[in-house]
Amino acid sequence: IIGRIKIVNIFAGNLSFDITEAELRELFEEFGTVDSVKMITDRESGRSRGFAFIEMENGEAAVKALNGKDVQGRAIKVDQAEERKPRSNNRYR
Repeated sequence: IIGRIKIVNIFAGNLSFDITEAELRELFEEFGTVDSVKMITDRESGRSRGFAFIEMENGEAAVKALNGKDVQGRAIKVDQAEERKPRSNNRYR
């Protein structure tokens, strides 16, 4: 019997501003197949905002192992990402 593959969306925060998407992918690949890494950057400067989203198979092990781990001198925060709530735009009422 083949186990069910579950794609997990993971939030990684408190990241070094110098870490690359490739380095993050390598870090998470120790725990399973990484589908995507999306580093969040500032729109104007293009500089990292210190967090990213990682989509991977069976990411629960990565969350447990990496939350609080020291990566490039920072204790990173890793958790399952929550669904994005729609923005309420009350500015024009």
